[in-house]
Amino acid sequence: MTDSISTGQASSEANALQTPPLPQSNWALFLDIDGTLLDIADAPDRVQVPARLLDDLQTAEKKLSGALALVSGRPISEIDKLFDPLKLAASGQHGSEWRPVPGAVTQAVSEAPLPAGLHEAAAKLGNLHPGIVVERKSHALAVHYRNAPDFGAEIGGRLAAAMAGYDGLMLLHGKAVWEIKDAQQSKGTAVGLFMRQPAFSDRVAVFVGDDRTDEDGFHAVEGLGGLAIPVGQLALKRGRGPAFATPAQVRKWLSDFAMRDEAAA
Repeated sequence: MTDSISTGQASSEANALQTPPLPQSNWALFLDIDGTLLDIADAPDRVQVPARLLDDLQTAEKKLSGALALVSGRPISEIDKLFDPLKLAASGQHGSEWRPVPGAVTQAVSEAPLPAGLHEAAAKLGNLHPGIVVERKSHALAVHYRNAPDFGAEIGGRLAAAMAGYDGLMLLHGKAVWEIKDAQQSKGTAVGLFMRQPAFSDRVAVFVGDDRTDEDGFHAVEGLGGLAIPVGQLALKRGRGPAFATPAQVRKWLSDFAMRDEAAA
């Protein structure tokens, strides 16, 4: 199973993608992580972060005068471990927590943590198959079945049943993953919070993402007159505008921007 556009299987579609322009100095740049900046791995803790990416993110954040944020389903504590020593502005758990400026204390946005009963129900799903990975978070949870693809429908059904009786929650289906999160928060609401911050306000909002959960971010930036840049299969689904075929292309784009001579900007 692949999440990026395969050059062998869909080379014509990949070649037809419109290359996004390099970031402009007036952009507010929002970047998803898994499947966008980083290649998808068999499990969340197995992703690889190229050393060059850390330098490029730091340089890009400076060139945008701080208007760069990582927006992810991961908790911010995990984001910090991945990108150590960087502690960029970030939103975690699908908008349920955020860090408005680099290095600041993480703040909860959702009022209450996810009910313990749902965590218990999700933990039992791990017994269905050794390839199922349950990711517990404070305000969300995720059940990954990339290594147990035949169990996807059953996992979704069991989680939906477990949610009965709980209000204010949403079940999302992503790339070989089911997630439960706060229905009131999303990557779109995260964009809205950032765009009210001094470093981000009065800029062109741009969101780069690869998954269903990133579409909330897309709608938010487009509603502000900004730009949505899909990655991989999501680019084919949207079928319009600039896009990337793979996370490697996103990383190169970011690196090209980081290395671009200021005089040419």
